[in-house]
Amino acid sequence: MKKILFLSLVAMLSVQLAFAAKVDTVLTYSVAMKKNIKAVVITPDSYRQGKPLPVVYLLHGAGDSYDGWIKKVPAVQKYADDYQAIIVCPDANVTSWYFDSPIDPNWKYETYVATELVNWMDKNYKTINDRKGRAITGLSMGGHGALYLSFRHQDVFGAAGSMSGGVDITSFPLNWNIAKRLGDFDKNAQRWKDNTIVNMTYLLVPNRLSLIIDCGKDDFFYQVNMKLHEQLKYGNIPHDFTIRPGAHTWDYWANAIKYQLLYFNGFFNKGPK
Repeated sequence: MKKILFLSLVAMLSVQLAFAAKVDTVLTYSVAMKKNIKAVVITPDSYRQGKPLPVVYLLHGAGDSYDGWIKKVPAVQKYADDYQAIIVCPDANVTSWYFDSPIDPNWKYETYVATELVNWMDKNYKTINDRKGRAITGLSMGGHGALYLSFRHQDVFGAAGSMSGGVDITSFPLNWNIAKRLGDFDKNAQRWKDNTIVNMTYLLVPNRLSLIIDCGKDDFFYQVNMKLHEQLKYGNIPHDFTIRPGAHTWDYWANAIKYQLLYFNGFFNKGPK
């Protein structure tokens, strides 16, 4: 009996040590949208030592919410420990696409994530309050969002990534409530074109933003990611680009996030050129 109890305690301790990171659900307030918004904040085991740490903003996809990553890929807790970084997963109201909607003032998720949430984190947590200590990435809609926000806020984010990102929304005019954020495509084609990632690479200053982009070969966003890769090459924008076997699935993203966080760790330790 004592041996069984001892083994049980060892097993429990092993689980605790495996995920020494702390997971909090915080309530933040958006002045722009006049409402409270939840976010998951993962702090690594070293956070208690008091040293400011870098932050990775990890965005969810369409149809999901702030706790999607931590529920479906709990290993992100371990990665926070591995790379000694804070990971923040904000809520984007299912299908905000991380826009400040020009047709609905109640949807200002660009302002919320890139300004309000970043400022809130820097005020309430021990963060590196500089673009050299901030990265942003996400899956699908979140991949679009991470690139959209980082392209438009290169003063805020030093590194950005995308996993299976919806990087050309003009190819999907009837999907995922995008029309509710930008207006119908047939009546607002130029607005859609102006707000799609493949048409925004002109905003990038070479070597200013450290970029990592990946997509599965069998993903329905594969062709638009190839299109983005070609656009970046044409603009002489340095970036890491990877195509792996896989589709638009959590199996793919659970694998991809390991490489993205490793990449950001290199950025945090090296800093931009």
